[in-house]
Amino acid sequence: MSKNQSAPEILISLKPYLVRYRKKLILGLLFVFLTNLFNVTGPILVAGAVDSLKLNPTSGALLGYGLVILFVAAGRGIFLYLVRQTIIVVSREAEFDIRNDLYQHLQTLSASFYKSHNTGDLLAKNTNDINAVRSFLGPGIMYSANTLVSFFFIIPVMLWINWKLTLLVLVPLPVMSYLVFRMGKLIHQVYSDIQGHYSVLTTRVQENLSGIRIVKSFVRESAEIRRFTELNGIYQDKNLKLAWYQSFFYASMTLLIGLSVVLVVWAGGALVISGALTIGQMTQFVMYIGMLIWPMVALGWVMNIIQQAAASQKRLNQLTDETPEISDSSATDHQLTGISGKLEFKSVSYTYPDGRKALENINFSVDPGEILAITGHTGSGKSTLAGLIVRLFDPTSGVILLDGRDLKSYPLKVLRSKTGYVPQESFLFSDTIGNNIAFGVESAGDQDVLEASETALIRENIEGFPNRFETVVGERGITLSGGQKQRTSIARALMKNPDILILDDSLSAVDTQTEDAILTRLREKLAGKTVILISHRISAIKSADQIVVLSHGQVAEIGKHSELVDHGGLYSALYVRQLLEEELKAIS
Repeated sequence: MSKNQSAPEILISLKPYLVRYRKKLILGLLFVFLTNLFNVTGPILVAGAVDSLKLNPTSGALLGYGLVILFVAAGRGIFLYLVRQTIIVVSREAEFDIRNDLYQHLQTLSASFYKSHNTGDLLAKNTNDINAVRSFLGPGIMYSANTLVSFFFIIPVMLWINWKLTLLVLVPLPVMSYLVFRMGKLIHQVYSDIQGHYSVLTTRVQENLSGIRIVKSFVRESAEIRRFTELNGIYQDKNLKLAWYQSFFYASMTLLIGLSVVLVVWAGGALVISGALTIGQMTQFVMYIGMLIWPMVALGWVMNIIQQAAASQKRLNQLTDETPEISDSSATDHQLTGISGKLEFKSVSYTYPDGRKALENINFSVDPGEILAITGHTGSGKSTLAGLIVRLFDPTSGVILLDGRDLKSYPLKVLRSKTGYVPQESFLFSDTIGNNIAFGVESAGDQDVLEASETALIRENIEGFPNRFETVVGERGITLSGGQKQRTSIARALMKNPDILILDDSLSAVDTQTEDAILTRLREKLAGKTVILISHRISAIKSADQIVVLSHGQVAEIGKHSELVDHGGLYSALYVRQLLEEELKAIS
């Protein structure tokens, strides 16, 4: 998308939503037309009533005019109500669709996207920016249409009454047009800057609240308050700058409109004195000027709305223009609906976008029913390897085969629904424990949740809570211990009854006895399934059917526990060191 697009070019991307609700919009525009038809009729009746006082000053004539004027005012009010019930309602419905479409699009984007985009910025776009766009689709369209139709009705009548007076009313228009052009560009720039900084502010708040325990443990409350106050001050200054531009613009518009009124009263009064204009016509003309004041002011307001909406829509377009790095493609075979679980890595390498090489020339295979363990020092590429299996990213070279077929040939939905993945960081939603466990299964029953929690050895802990499985765990599971969060995450993965289960250092927060008990249950529960067990603890992986030892992104050793210990390599060194650590703990 071009950086120099004009506001109309940016807002054209909203066309699908306008087309979707075109019937309501057309009906709303018809109501705008009828509202102004009644609106323009009122002053005509008032002029007739004023002039009739001179010709036939009776109460009966005035009563007749009064009743008709009341009817016209009622008609105008009814159609004005219908205008808002169509156009404003359309803007709310379109807002609902835009927010849903944006959220749906965010769900399709790859994990790498979220590593380079702040959560606060995404939240700002889902709230403030969408609200700005909604204002354009509602008040923006409504007042724009009302202004155009008002001019369409009123100006011809004013010209018919007296074309010279009408030209006096229109004298300030060129200056207004220049103001709209100049101030529009300034407001667009300032509002874009405001929205960008709002994302920074939102990100700061989100990170601070998510990491509140770190803030408190390092006694950084005062420092964080100072930093927030500084960012909030910058945000305030930017908004005050926008307010100054808007105030100047509105004041200038009001001054120019006032100038028109003064010119008309001065020139019109002379025409009335000379008899070229009746008092009723003069009254009608002044009423029309009053009717044009709001559309002229609204023109400036709408210009602000358009510029703000364009700035926000540009930010939204930047987001919707993002394409997922990982998705189904022409290589996808949608006939594939299940898997057996045989995995093969053939010369697989992966380099991160920033150039860091994570894995190089990885080769191994694992059959269904086997437990494959992966170990190695921190940073050796263990988690990256796990991410490749569920296609959080794809290899930069080599191929991963699943049941003898390229992993990319499986639809993502099939691959991920048949795979249970428990990442290093156990993330729980701010919901009940039961709902967290049942998260990946649409039709989960209470018995299924109980069985999964039993296998993960978390059931006893849960039933010790006052509300048992209805206990709300708080944001990110803050009310649970590290071990409880890990076991809840394992239970959630087991609920899917996966054909491949990947545990990425998911037992690091539990003691070795609990670890052994969980692994024994997993082996029984997942008989015939493929298990990928990633851990730096030898106690967790020593009973695996095959162990892959990684070092600096490469396979250093492959074999069973006894073979690798006898080999005397990296695995043996890790094993000896951990035995010594356990002995030292026992002594102390």
